[in-house]
Amino acid sequence: MIRRARLIYNPSSGREEIKKRLPEILQRLEQGGIETSCHATTGEGDASAAAAEAIRRGFDIVIAAGGDGTLYEVINGMAGMENRPALGILPLGTTNDFARALGVPKQLDLACDLIIAGYAKPIDVGRANDKYFINIAGGGSMTELTYEVPSKLKTMIGQLAYYMKGLEKLPRLRPIELYVTAEGVEIHEEVMLFLVANSNSVGGFEKLAPDASLNDGMFDVLILRKCNLAEFIRLAGMALRGEHMNDPHVIYFQTKHLQITAIDNVQINLDGELGGVLPCTFEVLPSHLNIYMDETGKSAYGDHT
Repeated sequence: MIRRARLIYNPSSGREEIKKRLPEILQRLEQGGIETSCHATTGEGDASAAAAEAIRRGFDIVIAAGGDGTLYEVINGMAGMENRPALGILPLGTTNDFARALGVPKQLDLACDLIIAGYAKPIDVGRANDKYFINIAGGGSMTELTYEVPSKLKTMIGQLAYYMKGLEKLPRLRPIELYVTAEGVEIHEEVMLFLVANSNSVGGFEKLAPDASLNDGMFDVLILRKCNLAEFIRLAGMALRGEHMNDPHVIYFQTKHLQITAIDNVQINLDGELGGVLPCTFEVLPSHLNIYMDETGKSAYGDHT
């Protein structure tokens, strides 16, 4: 049976690789029995509108081709709809956090083959006020990096752009005063940052939330208490190795629902995009989206090899 797919792609993702590869991608999908039409995004919010329109038009599959930003928008176009077709991912961005967490290969032909194979699994989606995320929500000085890096710079130098911007920001790190309420948790502290994780791969840190699973109906919440610059750098090194969880500066708990408010104006980062400001209510929507992935699903379900 022929399946119909809508491929939503960001023409500037991954050093504009999609423009060169589009004909072979379409041919591979067609040969696999997926009749595919395309939508090239033209600006902010366009991928969300295109995803919602694809659902209204009755497509069997929606495919997001781009980086984490494109995927974030496509999910925001799908998650609020009543009927949600399966989602395919073609990772073309700088970090591709979520594709990595799902074990979706960077090679586009292999990523196409996953969609053709048709094995989809339900994953949890996070809701932050009226927006949605599937990988990570956060706030604090370092989480502002992702939307401060200009897209042209990301296209040209990739992952290095984030690290350059991160080093530039380090001397300006400042704590924020937070009130956090969750099931059995009440926190009022000065903190450097907070992270609400749905998966275990965040910003290239694959061990940041080591116990996070995409289908357990829970968020993994990490809060970094106020610390000085030297302590922050030490903790960043520990986080790369996954050795930070027992440090006294780190508060960790799991929850389905939490509320965070702040005295100051604190921006929220959702999957690397600006998602508004605090206060915010975070809620898990269990098994809310079906995503094509490798049938073993190892890296998506806590067995991150």
